[in-house]
Amino acid sequence: MDPLLIGFLLIIFLALAFDFINGFHDTANAIATSVATKVLTPAQAITMAAVLNVVGALAGTAVAKTIATSIVPQEYATLQLTGAALLSAIFWNLFTWWKGLPSSSSHALIFSLVGAGVAAGGWGIIIPKGVQKTVTGLFTSPLLGFIVPILLMTLLSWLVLRHMRPRTVTGTFRWLQIGSAAFMAFSHGGNDAQKAMGIMTFALSAYLGTQVEQVPLWIILSAATAMGLGTSIGGWRIIKTMGFKVVDLKPVDGFVAEASAAAIISGATALGIPVSTTHTISTSIMGVGTTKGFRKVKWQVAGRIMQAWVFTIPVCIALGWLFHKALLLLG
Repeated sequence: MDPLLIGFLLIIFLALAFDFINGFHDTANAIATSVATKVLTPAQAITMAAVLNVVGALAGTAVAKTIATSIVPQEYATLQLTGAALLSAIFWNLFTWWKGLPSSSSHALIFSLVGAGVAAGGWGIIIPKGVQKTVTGLFTSPLLGFIVPILLMTLLSWLVLRHMRPRTVTGTFRWLQIGSAAFMAFSHGGNDAQKAMGIMTFALSAYLGTQVEQVPLWIILSAATAMGLGTSIGGWRIIKTMGFKVVDLKPVDGFVAEASAAAIISGATALGIPVSTTHTISTSIMGVGTTKGFRKVKWQVAGRIMQAWVFTIPVCIALGWLFHKALLLLG
């Protein structure tokens, strides 16, 4: 078999492994709040999230095109560069999963690609516009994730909640939260699965030696399937952190956090902006928590989440660079 083809198939395997790990690493994004409020059992929540992650992944390719064409030019694409980016992102995902930290799989991959690109051709080959789009999403999505739930909860309290009995509020929002959890799972699949589609398309460009602008159907289907399978496994360490250790949640809180985060993520996906679903839902939960009182949020846990958020960029750039150099040494 052609060695180049073997290398390409190995890269596809790594990309699907990353997508699978992304699925179980980020399961908490879609289900932590609904499990914490006991609206859904863990099994029900994971099943729903797995199915809707797949459906969301099939909904478009705008984010995938950003990854494939707007971070490192495809004329510089090599299998070593792609492999280094994937190995770096997988390593960081597994490390943060082991530590129970909700880090961003999306930004792990993107900045690993930046690091590997710098190792391959220097900073001059990195496309500033594409990185700027990613950085914009990195900062604005958590900010909106914090602000929007506060506004939505305030509006709900003024228009609806003050006129309802506590038992009625709980009963009503138990049902509404199922819908918001489904929306969150769909939006997660729509944004996050496209990262793997993008890096696989980038690898295909390296293998064919030509630019590939449209994401092939086989890449879309395989990435969607891998994420769905990963989601079905579940990442219980992170679920516990997000669902139980940041703030005590009720169904109305879960609804507001999930609906806000899902709307922000879906908007970014439509614009082709890779955002962190983890960062967005994390800050949404914090935003909901502050409406109960500043002291209701366990800020020490929130601080650990923010540490992972800050360290992901420099660590993954460095790891991408190191893995690329290591792969070159190995031939």
